[in-house]
Amino acid sequence: MLKRKSFFITSAIIMMLSVLITACGSTNSETNGGAEPNTQAEANKTEEEAAETDKEEEPAAAEFRTFETDKGPVEIPVKPLRIVTDYYGGELLSVGANVIGIESTTFDNPFLKDLLKDAKDVGAPINSEKALELAPDLIVVMYDDSYEALSKIAPTLHIPFGTATNIRETVRLFGDIVGEPEKAEQFLANYEKKAEEGRAKLKGVVDENATVGLYELTDKGELWIFGDNAGRGGQAVYDALKFKMPHQESSGEQTLQLSMEVLPEYAADYMFLTTYDPEKKGDQLKKLKASGVWSGLDAAKNNRIFYNDYDTFYRYDPIAIVGQIDLIADMLIEQAKESQK
Repeated sequence: MLKRKSFFITSAIIMMLSVLITACGSTNSETNGGAEPNTQAEANKTEEEAAETDKEEEPAAAEFRTFETDKGPVEIPVKPLRIVTDYYGGELLSVGANVIGIESTTFDNPFLKDLLKDAKDVGAPINSEKALELAPDLIVVMYDDSYEALSKIAPTLHIPFGTATNIRETVRLFGDIVGEPEKAEQFLANYEKKAEEGRAKLKGVVDENATVGLYELTDKGELWIFGDNAGRGGQAVYDALKFKMPHQESSGEQTLQLSMEVLPEYAADYMFLTTYDPEKKGDQLKKLKASGVWSGLDAAKNNRIFYNDYDTFYRYDPIAIVGQIDLIADMLIEQAKESQK
């Protein structure tokens, strides 16, 4: 009887163990898809996912592209991060570039001062040692005096003065250089909006057929008249606000020196004058104002001559142009109010 009872107990234990083994096998099969991957595709998928994860963790290598210049093709970063330039600060900043070094006079540009707080003075021509210290990944120059030395430091683009002929060409050119065409279009959209607002403010204030002239007096007593793309507010006056020039220069020159004898032929209904006087002597401006020819102009008689700050209106970069729109419109509006008193 005792042996029979032991047999039943032993049999029960064996059956319980069998059930547990079967259950474990079933669970592993459901969780892992069987003892082995059930398809080769699943194995490959696992390897691809692992490879993709590794790829995401690796730092992206710098990408380069070819940019054609008058010096030949230059390999430049697709997205340059540290740029040194001589005279193209405003052009680069207009498309969101990080300008880390620039020539000294740009720091006097009232439209760019706040944007250049962290930039360093590299001189003009650019001092190669100062440029090297800044570790740029792109250098952009208007003048090629130190081109060879700079090219050994970083990819260097020579963009001669006058390469672009208006604000649209300029902004798109530099948007291309820094790999930010979208930012270029955003800037231009803002420019067009600002220009439209300026024209609306002046509607009914200034006759649409009135002429506006841009002039500059030098410390040597020379008098010049300017076109639409040589600074002095040209793009703001003629492109944005759509004013007419007092003359049409058939040779296409942007600047023309005037004698006092021919000045009346180039006079405008509204005249904006800047004075290049680095030593702040003021003697040439006093002499001009005392001239019978100058005081006899209709613009002088009607109080329509504006004497403008050189550093503010000499600037011709895109950011300065946008800022000059409001300055010019506000001056004309204020003059109109004064004339009605």
